Amino acid sequence: MNEKFRKLGFYPADVLLPKDVDMTKWAVVACDQFTSQPEYWQAVEETVGDAPSALRLILPEAELNGPDVDAHIARINDAMAKYLSEDVFRTLEDSLIYVERAQSDGRIRHGLIGMVDLEQYDFTPGSGALIRATEGTVLSRIPPRVKVRKDAPIELPHVMLLIDDPAGTVIEPLTGAEMEKLYDFDLQQGGGHITGWRLTEGQTDAVAEALTALCTPEEQERKYSVKDAAPLLFAVGDGNHSLATAKQCYEDLKKVTPEEEWPALPARYALVEVVNNHDNALQFEPIHRVLFDVEPEKVLEAFMAFYPDAHDGEGPGHSIAYTYEGGSGVVTVPHPRVQLAVGTLQAFLDAYLKDHGGEVDYIHGDEVVEQLGRKPGSIGFRLPAMGKEQLFKTVMADGVLPRKTFSMGHAQDKRYYVEARKIK
Repeated sequence: MNEKFRKLGFYPADVLLPKDVDMTKWAVVACDQFTSQPEYWQAVEETVGDAPSALRLILPEAELNGPDVDAHIARINDAMAKYLSEDVFRTLEDSLIYVERAQSDGRIRHGLIGMVDLEQYDFTPGSGALIRATEGTVLSRIPPRVKVRKDAPIELPHVMLLIDDPAGTVIEPLTGAEMEKLYDFDLQQGGGHITGWRLTEGQTDAVAEALTALCTPEEQERKYSVKDAAPLLFAVGDGNHSLATAKQCYEDLKKVTPEEEWPALPARYALVEVVNNHDNALQFEPIHRVLFDVEPEKVLEAFMAFYPDAHDGEGPGHSIAYTYEGGSGVVTVPHPRVQLAVGTLQAFLDAYLKDHGGEVDYIHGDEVVEQLGRKPGSIGFRLPAMGKEQLFKTVMADGVLPRKTFSMGHAQDKRYYVEARKIK
């Protein structure tokens, strides 16, 4: 294992890549997408047919609570063993892979695939780990996913980690560099295009040096204005519950494994893609809130009571727009206690719904919020977009973001399963 990465929680990996297969049929989108659109997964099924495919190695979350889920998981494990025994994969030992992904909007997203040490990852709010969750982890979502992973001989990642690298020192130097091309193909179902290259030894060392520079005390103080705080190198952008599941499986394995053997456990590590938070293709979109089965005027009155110094109209602090059948406006909370407006709003909503009832939905798009908010018994709240520069600073200051703070791209632009790694 490359010692230059030892203090980073991120390493080159023994990556499995399929060989002699139709890569368009092989790669499928992250399992947690299109959960309410069974027709999408049916189209994938029809495209794949009998060809070797990652579809046989993952469980779409639309089927996670299905009546035959245990049998489906058993079929997945059997398919993994079959692909391994039939030599479907080749192994790229001790490798990092540079990826360029053409999204549905034509922008190119740049990524770096390697593995993280789960000892360096913690999803507990306020953790000082090098690798941290950005949003609260829903613990009830982990056990069903553990059932999928615990007996699996390999993993396929859809986890995307973000680094705060405004100068573009880690991934950007790889663009246009000379290296071995591994794949280059169109993704099915409108997923765009993807190309991957294997880093050279020199490029790998340069990545380690650039990552090391990102987490020095001087750099952390410069970016986040904090002294002596535990460095934050990687923030989970997508797939936090997948990474939390890998962590839980590893922790369970530690209970039945002598401690001196923990470093050698393949399950101690998880394959991920690292993306620069400042990549131009990465777009953060706000997720708004709409309340149903409420009296809008009373909601607004309660908001002003919850924040006694709040006032109508825009001003310094957190300004939140609202729309309901009787009108629209903006309320502002000066001197907010948290970093983001969504945190200010969510704290109120949680308390209000607990005390007064009603339902909340999390909505993408200003027009949808306007439309739903104007229905009788409803009120919509529109939140400002979170600036990319706020992500790491907020996690450092507040521990985690409020749930449903932002969306990172459209469903078809999420990570597709291409690479794999042995975890047993």
